[in-house]
Amino acid sequence: MTDIGRGAGPDFIEALARGLDVLRSFRPGTPAMTLSEIAGQTGLARPTVRRILITLEALGYVRADGRGYALTPRVLELGMAYVNSLSMWDVARPHMEKLVAQTNESSSMAQLDGDDIVYVARVAVPKIVTLAVTIGTRFPAPATSMGKVLLAALPADDLAAVLAQPSRSGITARWQPTPAELDASLREVRAKGWALADQDLAPGIRSIATGVRDGDGRVVAAINVTVHAAETSVETLVEDHLPKLLRAAADISHDWSLTAAVPAVRSS
Repeated sequence: MTDIGRGAGPDFIEALARGLDVLRSFRPGTPAMTLSEIAGQTGLARPTVRRILITLEALGYVRADGRGYALTPRVLELGMAYVNSLSMWDVARPHMEKLVAQTNESSSMAQLDGDDIVYVARVAVPKIVTLAVTIGTRFPAPATSMGKVLLAALPADDLAAVLAQPSRSGITARWQPTPAELDASLREVRAKGWALADQDLAPGIRSIATGVRDGDGRVVAAINVTVHAAETSVETLVEDHLPKLLRAAADISHDWSLTAAVPAVRSS
């Protein structure tokens, strides 16, 4: 695990990287881990892990939990600082809420992180069968509608570099495309301006997505509508929900461009 995204050079701070390795070692289904388990997950020596945990505990990011350690809610500040710094949620939320009201289906927004998508905003509709995602959830990009949109928007060199990175989602998607199949899928997305994932990630999950652009016209995020295959057909998804999704994405893009154009005012 410690080699993921590892840098080099005299300015690289190895101690900070190891601290982040420890934070990332906490996975879904493992809310608490012993020192030995964390050392095994990270590949770090036990004394190193112990010092990192003592530091993180002093800063309020972990707490002692019986024989092990658990994350505290303060860790959420690290992720939300990113989302809030872009004002992404504040700008997108009204449009996503309107979209959800129109479709009665959940809508999410995601960005790329390597070969994964990471959820940065979501408005959910309670359903008997639903996709369990929260802010920060990651999925393999090629198997999701938002991932296809984001991958299709990348320049060729960047796309190759992204696809060369292993997924860190811990999920094996149902659709495992060959390079030729993925290339054909992304070419179709570029031509249409939107992407469909029909149970590519998991059985029963359908979604449709399109890009959200900044003031320079670059796709910087993707927004989707997710449905259950037993309830909503592909035809309904494309013919009824897609036009509403495209309008919401255009409105968010417009508002983002306006927000970015407003000069920042700082008080001394």
